[in-house]
Amino acid sequence: MSILNIVLVEPEIPQNTGNIARTCAATGARLHIVEPMGFKPDDKQLKRAGLDYWHLLDITYYKNLDDFFEKNKGGEFYFFTTKGRTVYSDVNYPDNAYIFFGKETKGLPEELLLKYPDRAVRVPMIGEARSLNLSNTVALAAYEVLRQWGFPELQNFGELHRYDWNTGEILPEEIKG
Repeated sequence: MSILNIVLVEPEIPQNTGNIARTCAATGARLHIVEPMGFKPDDKQLKRAGLDYWHLLDITYYKNLDDFFEKNKGGEFYFFTTKGRTVYSDVNYPDNAYIFFGKETKGLPEELLLKYPDRAVRVPMIGEARSLNLSNTVALAAYEVLRQWGFPELQNFGELHRYDWNTGEILPEEIKG
């Protein structure tokens, strides 16, 4: 089974982390948070942004990057950064990939990017734009990886509540969800 690993390094804004947690819950991705964080795990805004999806989440906290790398040896790591020289969609992400995202105000440490220069990837933007919102970037990246993997174990269809897809007729009251 393919597992996508989302790694947040020192996230600062609880709403972004809550939205990212919701993306992880909806996609089956594992969430790894490298401390310190700019908020507490029981922050009201964090919980609100993640809605009632927390029970679907596989989340692990780490004291720092050294702790993370010590506990995840041999991983395939990719670093999303505005400083990257490879377009994110040009990468073939392997099973059990780890995709990293830095703090909202500074991004990932440049020392980390220098250690893995061919794994520093970028979302194309116009030159005047500093960056995309962190939670939007994580969602974009996660779905690119999952698209490449054929959306494993994700439901690829939806159901109408009031109508039958095939006939367009209104469903009887007892069938409606």
